[in-house]
Amino acid sequence: MISNEIINIAYIIACLFFIIGIKNLGKPATARRGNFQSMIGMAIAAAAVYFESNPDATIVTDKGIADFWHTGFTESGFLWSFVALAIGAAIGAIWAKKVKMTGMPELVALFNGFGGLASALVAISTSLLVIAHFGTTQEGDAQMVETIATGLTIFIGTMCFSGSVIAWAKLAEKMTGRAIVFRGQNIINGLILLAIIGGIVLYVMPNEIINPDMKFIVMIALAGVSLVFGVMFVLPIGGGDMPVVIALLNSISGLAAATSGFILENTALIVSGCLVGASGVILTLIMCKAMNRSISNLLFSGFGAKDTVSSKGPGAEPKAISVEDAYLILESASSVVFIPGYGMAVAQAQHVVRELAAKLEDNGAEVSYCVHPVAGRMPGHMNVLLAEADIPYEQLKSMDDMNPTMPMQDVAIVIGANDVVNPAAETDESSPIYGMPIIKAYEAKTVFVLKRGKGRGYSGVENELFSMPNTLMLYGDAKATISSLGAEFAAE
Repeated sequence: MISNEIINIAYIIACLFFIIGIKNLGKPATARRGNFQSMIGMAIAAAAVYFESNPDATIVTDKGIADFWHTGFTESGFLWSFVALAIGAAIGAIWAKKVKMTGMPELVALFNGFGGLASALVAISTSLLVIAHFGTTQEGDAQMVETIATGLTIFIGTMCFSGSVIAWAKLAEKMTGRAIVFRGQNIINGLILLAIIGGIVLYVMPNEIINPDMKFIVMIALAGVSLVFGVMFVLPIGGGDMPVVIALLNSISGLAAATSGFILENTALIVSGCLVGASGVILTLIMCKAMNRSISNLLFSGFGAKDTVSSKGPGAEPKAISVEDAYLILESASSVVFIPGYGMAVAQAQHVVRELAAKLEDNGAEVSYCVHPVAGRMPGHMNVLLAEADIPYEQLKSMDDMNPTMPMQDVAIVIGANDVVNPAAETDESSPIYGMPIIKAYEAKTVFVLKRGKGRGYSGVENELFSMPNTLMLYGDAKATISSLGAEFAAE
């Protein structure tokens, strides 16, 4: 049997892989390596669990998995754990392989939700095992910590699951992407939260006050109310804020994993959960800063609940242009910047963008790409798309780096972006996005906007850029439009 000292060393090594992996995920050039390093860390931690032993434990849930090897492979449950691992790995691999880049935000949202649900199920099953073994719940200082952790994990995990399902439904357009708000919503949410706090308090009460049968009912009620809270938590958040919501839910799923680690007394689970939770919070704050909004404003303002029209009144009619005329402008351009948005993901246009960029470079133009921190529908969505098309990392510019040079750009090509290039954020105090830092595409000498139609963006906010004098609209599928532009260069 492997000693627990070696198991602890394995956990430390796994945690180091997690830390290094998350660090490398921060840059596009090292993200693939960081993902692989994190996978190695998780594999080490998962393997170590099967050899951990605590033969002196008197509580069944405090025993390591290795303490049950002698009961037989099938009787101990090892068979079913490996079956579950195989099924889960197969589903995850197939799903991740087949999902389109347009569906990646929904997939990430669901993965966050299933992570929270897994933590909640660990808490519920552990509590049931203790009651089944003793006929009661445990008491004492150490057991009190585990009991509190159980209540918190049930709340956080189930809330994360239901909230993530709603986020998935909005992103997948299974329900409206608009914010759903109604009178007294915050008061109802407050009452639900008070009920959850009361449920956790009842659950940790001594057995003399709340008997095990009643605690079981409290536990199920706590899970049910937490599910409702998760739904109410995400409903008032509009589609334009989905990238931030996904980052926040990712943080919550990490917190659920950390609290479940206290239940199982598993160091790797606690550390990895805290890393995910902390990095998710940092990312959420960074994205809120990029939108010039607070977390409370994002969660409770109901942004996107209704169509928003500029208080300046209707502007000029957007001017449409043909592909042939757009080519003539591009052919004489010496500098071009691509500004991608969710429309590029929908059209799967990243590869033809790369091809057009190559033709522009062959024609003598300097090409760059500017990505807004909240472009797309999940953190880093556009970066992933551009990396998939082998866009050189040195051509990727941040909003802060690109904006000072925007007046020198001959052409800015906006592909499906809306709020992140909307001048109303700087000029219209009545706009819900007022104060949000934007990519100043309107300062370029000529702006091409590629859109599927004349409708507004996902958030429902009218975009003043579309009717500005230097803006020309190219309506239609972005991939087809860019391919046609590339064909014009090929026919030259």
